[in-house]
This record gives sequence, C-alpha cells and structure tokens, in this order.
Amino acid sequence: MAVGTSQKASFAQATWLVAEREMKTFVSTKGFWIGFLFTVVGLFALTVLPTVFGGDDPKVAAVGSAVQVVQGKQLDVREVGDVATAAELVRSDDVEAAIVPDGGGIKVIALNDPPNDVIRQLVAAPPVELLDASAVSSDQRFVTVLVFGLVFLMFGMGGAAIAQSTVTEKQTRIVEILVSTVPVRALLAGKILGHVILTLGQVVVLALTAPIALRVAGQAELLAVVAPALGWFVPFLMLGFVLVSSMWAVAGALVSRQEDLGSTMGLVMLAVMGPYFGVQFFFDNPAVLAVMSFVPFSAGVAMPVRMFAQQAQPWEALVSLGILVVTVVVILLVASRLYTGSLLQTGGRVKLARAWAPAE
Repeated sequence: MAVGTSQKASFAQATWLVAEREMKTFVSTKGFWIGFLFTVVGLFALTVLPTVFGGDDPKVAAVGSAVQVVQGKQLDVREVGDVATAAELVRSDDVEAAIVPDGGGIKVIALNDPPNDVIRQLVAAPPVELLDASAVSSDQRFVTVLVFGLVFLMFGMGGAAIAQSTVTEKQTRIVEILVSTVPVRALLAGKILGHVILTLGQVVVLALTAPIALRVAGQAELLAVVAPALGWFVPFLMLGFVLVSSMWAVAGALVSRQEDLGSTMGLVMLAVMGPYFGVQFFFDNPAVLAVMSFVPFSAGVAMPVRMFAQQAQPWEALVSLGILVVTVVVILLVASRLYTGSLLQTGGRVKLARAWAPAE
C-alpha cells in the first residue's frame, strides 16, 4: 500500500487503499475461511439435524376397531390381533403405546408415563375463533428473531477483528509507517469500509445458501416466513455493523498489546450482546419491541421483525433508520477523534480523556 510522495492520495483514495489492504489480509487467512465455513455448516446443521433426529412419528400398536381411529394420524401404526400382544409390545419397548377398544371407544395403554405425543394425535382439537388474528404466528416471529438475531450477533462480534488488527499494527509499529502514508481518519474509514464489504459479501452468500439448506431439510416454507423482512434487515444490519465497527476500532486503538484488549472491549460486547438478548426475550411483547425498534443498537433486529409481523408502518421503519443513520454519524465522529488521539500512543492503556484531548 505505497503512495508516492510526489502525488498525495486523496482521502477517498487513501480510504480505499486501506480497505483493500484490510480485505486482502483477512481473506488470505485460514481463520477467516474456517469461521465462515463453520457458519455455513452451522446453517445446514440447524435446519437438517432436527429433521434427521426429531422427525419420526411415535410408534403405536393398534387392535381391532382402534385401527380405524388412528388412520390418518401422525403415528407409526403396527396392527396386532389382541390386547395381550399389544401390551407385550409396550412392555418390550417396541412401541410407545397401544391403542385398544374400550367399550364404545378406545383407551391408550402405556408403560410408566402418559404418552402425551400420542394422546395429542388422538384428541380432536376444538375449533378456535380469533378476535384479533395476528398477521404471523408467534412461532414464525420466533424463527425470524432467531435467524436475524444470530446473524447480527455473529457479524457484530466479528467486528472484533478490527480491534485485533489495530492492536497488531500498534504492537509491531507498522502503524507508524501507515500514518506517514495516509491520514489517520482514512485509516479508520478504510478499516471499517473493508470489513463492511466483507460482511456484505458473507451476508449475500448466506442468503443464497439458506434456501438450499431449507429445501434439503424439507422446510422450504420457512423461507417465505423470513424473506419479507430481509429487505429491511440488510440496511439495518449494515448500518449497525458500521456503528459497532467504529467502537471496535477505538477499543483496539486504546491499547498496545493483544493481551490488554480485554480491558477495552467490554462496552462494545455489551452493545452487541445486550440488544441481542433483549430482542430474544421480548420479541413477543409488542410494547417493548416497539421501543427497542427505535433504539439504534437493537433496531437492526427489532424493526425488521415488527415490519415482518405487520406491527409497524413503513414510516416507522424510515424514522428508525434515520435515527440509526444520525447515531452512526455521531459515533463515527466521536470514534474518529478517539482513534486519532490514541493510535500513536504506546505503553499502557490510553485513558479516554487523554485520547479525547486535542493534539498539542
């Protein structure tokens, strides 16, 4: 990343040079690809494994007229000739329960505990009238919150790479060469831009991979549940990532050794994990979710979920997005000053007041 002394690079050129260097550095490491491959494999595992290990219908034995009762139910039925044989199959654990005639009806024979999964198949559900039907079910909202929340948490915590690269540059004194070539603010902007592009690329790959994983698992209908909110989620995710990335950069600039990084990253981790757990806990509480959808750090998940559930109007999403944009600008300005004031200071941890103080 050399820039001729006779031709000074503009701020935009310097920013892109840093971003390009940052991207090349990370995509050339095994850790980046191993982590991303683990994410893709995890996506397949979360969708396929429940189908493989949890999709079998309960095994039951049925006698005589009880066979007609279990027809069309989600049960693995084994017809036997008499009650004694059915009971023996239950005792030998070959079936979970036996369904046998009992006067004009049926009864269920089990070993130790009532087989609730079998009973649920036999009991007719009463008709339900909804006075104020939701646009989507609570389970569907939970799926959306889980998917969006995990993606936001994964990339938010992934911003720690910015802090680690900053500390490495300080520890190896490479930063002194870099700032002699490009402005410090361009160094910060380039790091954030590079990682935003990397994050966006990973999001695109995940978006293309998710339908394949869902179809392999026989859950293609879930794609229709999540897809409508993606249009809102992506811009919120990108802006939210810029927000936490600037904080990660400052966390790295405040220390000079990797082992000291833990002392400055606590607040950033709280800013990433706090909203994640908040949305997970209160996704089914419209009032709390409405408040969280206007809080910049949690809006990235809360507002897309509200839009998906048709609990918010488009103008609300635009207002939330506007608040997030303003917050990003403010945090970037604050981070720029702290980053500039602490990047070239070595030794112990740099105090915020010292980093904020104007250069002498």
